[in-house]
Amino acid sequence: MSLKFNWFLPTNGGDGRQVVGGGHGVDAGPAGRPVTVPYLGQIARSAEQLGFESALVPTGAWCEDAWVTTAMLSQVSDSLGFLVALRPGLMSPTLAAQMATSFQNLSRGRLLLNVVTGGESAEQRAFGDFLDKEGRYARCDEFLTVVRRLWDGETVDFAGEHVRVEGARLHQVPHKRPEIQFGGSSPAAGLVAARHADVYLTWGEPPAAVGEKVRWIRELAAQEGRELSFGLRVHVINRDTSAEAWAEADRLLSGIDDAAIAEVRAGLARSESVGQQRMLDLSGGTRDDLEIHPGLWAGIGLVRGGAGTALVGSHEEVANLIEEYHAVGIDQLVLSAYPHLEGAYWFGEGVLPVLEQRGLWKRPVAA
Repeated sequence: MSLKFNWFLPTNGGDGRQVVGGGHGVDAGPAGRPVTVPYLGQIARSAEQLGFESALVPTGAWCEDAWVTTAMLSQVSDSLGFLVALRPGLMSPTLAAQMATSFQNLSRGRLLLNVVTGGESAEQRAFGDFLDKEGRYARCDEFLTVVRRLWDGETVDFAGEHVRVEGARLHQVPHKRPEIQFGGSSPAAGLVAARHADVYLTWGEPPAAVGEKVRWIRELAAQEGRELSFGLRVHVINRDTSAEAWAEADRLLSGIDDAAIAEVRAGLARSESVGQQRMLDLSGGTRDDLEIHPGLWAGIGLVRGGAGTALVGSHEEVANLIEEYHAVGIDQLVLSAYPHLEGAYWFGEGVLPVLEQRGLWKRPVAA
């Protein structure tokens, strides 16, 4: 299977020449480049020209709204898909299904959904959601059940513990059902992913650990009579030589303040996300021993919530590491860099041609 590659849109203002912290309940650090439609459009157009298939757009009080932002960016780009973060529980499933249908049909099939159940209760309460973590996953299960049935053109009557609709129906259904991507490391997350996801996303742990997650979700999906694809969310630092790439990692690390490390780590330690705790364990909170697997660097996670690791090395070395992940079941990657615009070119012009020569990637045909 040919690998797919997706990029990231820094709608949190999280772009610049240094690592920008924040996320998962932690305030974002200062960034060097503001969020504007012209700049985000520049990233989107560059990504689609380089061969990336979609762009992940985050969600939270710390960034611009994903739906509004991508609706604007769909008009300044041609073929790039938008992996829009959706939080079940902050709107009705019927409205969510209708919004997704409108976006999908009007953008010519360029919507993908990253379902974010919510790992931080404090942030959820700020949006008016007072369920605990287990309740949020139970509601997500019901929510996605209704949404998927509506996309199939059904008239839905549903009375669950958290979701209730009567006579729900879409007068317009999506010409192509939006792909659902889903992440989470807890047992409850695994069950929801197995029942509803098309792609299971995981953060950049060492290949052996990622392989264990792939096997776990595959077994759960098989029990549901389903098959999933698997994606990896990770940063990348690739250069013409290994020495240049590691020098860039060292430069990024030198721009991280010790006080910021302590402050961010204290905030992230309160996270209810199992995946976030796994990311924290990888970095250890110190500047030492950050290469946790050959070519896999945990320095980003010292100050950034969520994805905290990066693939580091020459173009060929990064391609080799991607092959390792592919061997344990990864079908696609969601990548980012600092800064995002230049990073897209480094990867698109450096690593993608190597993977193409190896028969592992083929440039997508524009929709």
